[in-house]
Amino acid sequence: MNDILAFSILLIFIVMSPGVDFALITKRTLTDGKKDGFKIALGLTSGALVHTMAAALGLSIILMKSAVAFEVIKYAGAAYLIYMGLSSFIKPKSDLNQDEPDNLKRSAFMQGLVSNALNPKVAIFFLTFLPQFVTPNLNASLQFLIMGSFYALLSILWFSTIVFLLSYVRKWLMSPKVQRIIDKTTGMVLIAFGLNMIFKAQKTGS
Repeated sequence: MNDILAFSILLIFIVMSPGVDFALITKRTLTDGKKDGFKIALGLTSGALVHTMAAALGLSIILMKSAVAFEVIKYAGAAYLIYMGLSSFIKPKSDLNQDEPDNLKRSAFMQGLVSNALNPKVAIFFLTFLPQFVTPNLNASLQFLIMGSFYALLSILWFSTIVFLLSYVRKWLMSPKVQRIIDKTTGMVLIAFGLNMIFKAQKTGS
């Protein structure tokens, strides 16, 4: 790979930049605790690995060349974000003071996995950023796997740091009133991200 140092520095800033992942981790950790925070962080990282494998196998190129496939994934991802955002407003008040059933707690991993796997921006990232550091005449798929794995490693380290810090802040944010404010605020952020994806897709299509 060309200029590993430049790649590493840029990747660190990309991973640490606020976005949908940060909003999801914040919401889940403050609402359900450190355990679920780590689960959704692992799910988000696994979603990135899905795109890593897709890029290595050339599937992401299909999304780039097929307008229909790209639009389907984009709208599906946007709809999922809006759904998660809206769920913050329709969640019964009693849920704020009660533990969720185990089957719902286990969904934290799937929530993160689906969110990242259905985010076409991640696919675009792998097809626009990573190729700049591919060394010609070497196995491109292997280089994609290495760079994607490094991205996943940095992501899980950063996400785990966020969860660890939020788990301490959570001790002072457990009142029902504060939880409702946090829940609805992060819900609005997720809805905004989803709507923004839809509006951008409409502008691109027009």
